Amino acid sequence: MPNFLSVGDMSQSYQMNRLNADLKSRMNQLSLELTTGKVQDVADRVGGDYSPLTSIERSLKTLEAYQHANASAALTTTTMQNALETVQTYVSDAAPDLLMASDSGHIHMISPATGDAKQKFGAVISAINTQVAGRSLFSGTATDQVSLANPEAILNALNLAIAAETTAAGVQGVIDTWFAPGGDFETVAYQGSTTNLAPLSIGPHESATLTARADDTAIRETLKGLATAALVHDGALASNLTEQTALVSYSASTLISAESSILTMRTNIGTAEAQIEQASVRNATESQVLEIARAGIVEADPYQSATELEAAQIQLETLYTLTSRLSRLSLANYL
Repeated sequence: MPNFLSVGDMSQSYQMNRLNADLKSRMNQLSLELTTGKVQDVADRVGGDYSPLTSIERSLKTLEAYQHANASAALTTTTMQNALETVQTYVSDAAPDLLMASDSGHIHMISPATGDAKQKFGAVISAINTQVAGRSLFSGTATDQVSLANPEAILNALNLAIAAETTAAGVQGVIDTWFAPGGDFETVAYQGSTTNLAPLSIGPHESATLTARADDTAIRETLKGLATAALVHDGALASNLTEQTALVSYSASTLISAESSILTMRTNIGTAEAQIEQASVRNATESQVLEIARAGIVEADPYQSATELEAAQIQLETLYTLTSRLSRLSLANYL
């Protein structure tokens, strides 16, 4: 009698194969969920509506961009604070020494005090010319330009400007004009822009403003006070100790006034620092909330996945057992 496969046998074989494939696919899916911690069928989890997940992902990317911007802004403000702290330290050190030297009226005190002031003049310029990632901090929008010319160029220009003066009042007048708005300071010393940097975007609908530039009054007065002392050290009014002493006194009083102005600059930058820090904390908190919300959508429950994997494995083993038994069924064995 010839062998043949009935329609019922073919249908049963097809069903067994399909069930086998479905169970293997399910086990692979559950294994991946246990390994990665992510659901493999996101569409089923969101019921076909991806809009909430898409909105969360978009918000997270936006907040990540703001976090990078905040980190850059924080680095900028911190470096500016450090530079101005250095400047303030030089000013607070130089002013008392110059004041004592002027009170003494002795060249043996004036010479070292003014020599030290000249060195501090160069150090202040170096601090103000600090850059971050190749960008000048106190040049306004001209971040590709150093904020101030080198100390020698500035002092040479000042020495030339006061060359004809024979009194402390005359020298002081020239220096005041040189550093005043519209004076040579703006063409010889300051090399940045007169336009402030655009506000720094630090969060949704929030920005921080930095207006500190090297042509601010505080920096002008600092440089003026130190430059005046440096000019005395270079020989200004060298033939008249009394006039030199008057210039040193003017230098000291200018620096004392400048110190409070520098403190105001630092306070303004500190306000921006605090704003950036607060925005960074808010953005980080919002990111954490969104991460939790996203996890509720895309992350798999490890206990549930493990339970379902075990159940699928039992089903597959049962299927193998049934398939094996059905394959051994025959009329001959039954008879």
